[in-house]
Amino acid sequence: MSCGPRETLSARSFCSPEARTGAELYLDLLKKCLTRLIFPDQALQYDLVNTSPFVASDREIGRDWPTEAETMVGLERLKNVASSVLEVIETGVPGDLFEAGVWRGGVAILMRAVLKAYGDSTRTVWVADSFRGLPPPDPDRYPLDTGDPHHCFSSYLGVSMDDVQRNFARYGLLDSQVQFLPGWFKDTLPAAPVSQIAVLRIDGDMYESTIQALHCLYDKVSAGGFVIIDDYGALAGCRAAVDDFRRERGIADPLVRIDWTGVFWRKTPRRLQFAPRTE
Repeated sequence: MSCGPRETLSARSFCSPEARTGAELYLDLLKKCLTRLIFPDQALQYDLVNTSPFVASDREIGRDWPTEAETMVGLERLKNVASSVLEVIETGVPGDLFEAGVWRGGVAILMRAVLKAYGDSTRTVWVADSFRGLPPPDPDRYPLDTGDPHHCFSSYLGVSMDDVQRNFARYGLLDSQVQFLPGWFKDTLPAAPVSQIAVLRIDGDMYESTIQALHCLYDKVSAGGFVIIDDYGALAGCRAAVDDFRRERGIADPLVRIDWTGVFWRKTPRRLQFAPRTE
């Protein structure tokens, strides 16, 4: 849905109240579709074989593994993504939207939908993933990943790029504003062909994946942009990577809780440091 003829504008400045309401209704419906809250599926148990009945309260907060839904992050984290993207559109923060770790693509689909709903045709949604699950732990380089089991769930967590693209196409959102970066983060993110990022969302699960994404992409986040971490509350390795990076870089921007596991911060310009004058 385009709100008007201009391509990059504040959503408030050119959307009529009726058009804005229409965009909000569309995005609200999309969130419920991506989570399957309006046509429930089942939840997969951790043996990757058996299923459990759909429990709406678990799905709403992202505490189950869906059999069909395009996302497992729950409504609050989806709302956070949508509001962050809308904020950078409205305030003119420059840069693209980047998700590192996408699973079935639901969050990135929502990112593209917000751009389309508010008529922003200048930003790209970058979709970065191995598309084959998570790597085995490398305890020599990343001791906090020792014993991490995520690679054992690759049959579920590893979703092919073709399948993710089909999910985008299912919602009519696979187009030239969506670009894919397949491969392990250590191979793809250092040379990722993105110059500025307005919203960076990291869903890396492990210390290794999270710290690599932060090291490679954080400096490309514009002042006023958002950094969103999916697994901070749930996974100790992810949390340690974020804490280590923020400490290493002297980041004092407040870490804001989204729900039981997700957090974000908004990047503010670093204050200029002046050395004292000497005569």
